[in-house]
Amino acid sequence: MDYRFLHKRVKNLSLISKKLADGIFAGNYRSAFRGPGLEFDEVREYVFGDDVRNIEWNVTSRMNSPYSKKFREEREMNFFFIIDVSASVDYGVGKYPRREMVGLVTSLLSYAAVYNNDRVGAVFFSDRIEKWVASGKGQKQVTRLVNDMMNLNPEGKGSDLGLAVSTVYKSMKRRGICVIISDFKTTSGWKELTLLAKKHDVIAIKVTDPIDYNLDFMGFTRIEDPETGKSSSFFVNSKKFAKKYKLFREDQDYFWKKECSRRGIETLVVDTNDDPVKELMKFFSRRHK
Repeated sequence: MDYRFLHKRVKNLSLISKKLADGIFAGNYRSAFRGPGLEFDEVREYVFGDDVRNIEWNVTSRMNSPYSKKFREEREMNFFFIIDVSASVDYGVGKYPRREMVGLVTSLLSYAAVYNNDRVGAVFFSDRIEKWVASGKGQKQVTRLVNDMMNLNPEGKGSDLGLAVSTVYKSMKRRGICVIISDFKTTSGWKELTLLAKKHDVIAIKVTDPIDYNLDFMGFTRIEDPETGKSSSFFVNSKKFAKKYKLFREDQDYFWKKECSRRGIETLVVDTNDDPVKELMKFFSRRHK
């Protein structure tokens, strides 16, 4: 994979994302995500109304008066990205190459996370696991993730979302935020996504392109599946055919959103003609409500 086109943009991502995290999101970043839970803070004397299940019996027995355990919300979150690097992500006609948009969204969210002192990790997948980046904190961690993304040359061409999701599910022991960034041109993974969403806060970001919906050509054409290499020829002989194609793709989008919603998975669609910063701003605002 060649991510060299990201180098110029990545130079500015750190500053852009800091502005997003510190200003534009206006506190929405932290409240937009469900944290990992509660952690023990201290023991204090029991106060009427405290949950009796939180009584610290060892201290209570020593002090001859009831004491309760006090908890605080864990503020550190673990962002883990599941990033599609299959061959279909290479195709598009929008303002940004589809693969570049995947990289930009990943980088923006990663930088925003580290500025909030959260951990970031990633898995890159095609029809196999191409690269695993263990979770870590700080600017160097995001620099490593972005560099890995720019220098990765996938061995596989297909996409096995189920494999990637299953691998993450088995590896992430503590609750975290799993962000899947893909064109979702795959039928695998729904069973695995069901399990993942029960344990983690899952966000599915679908990167689309105008070519996915509009056949702006007429006549004989040959189309090849970039993931399988299979090709077929057909004749686009009418606007009616193009309209049916667009409706077919829109039905697929509807099914995808419906299945994600059934599993409690939040969705975001970013087109290659969109401004990724604006789309993420709207997403954070929506989740904050």
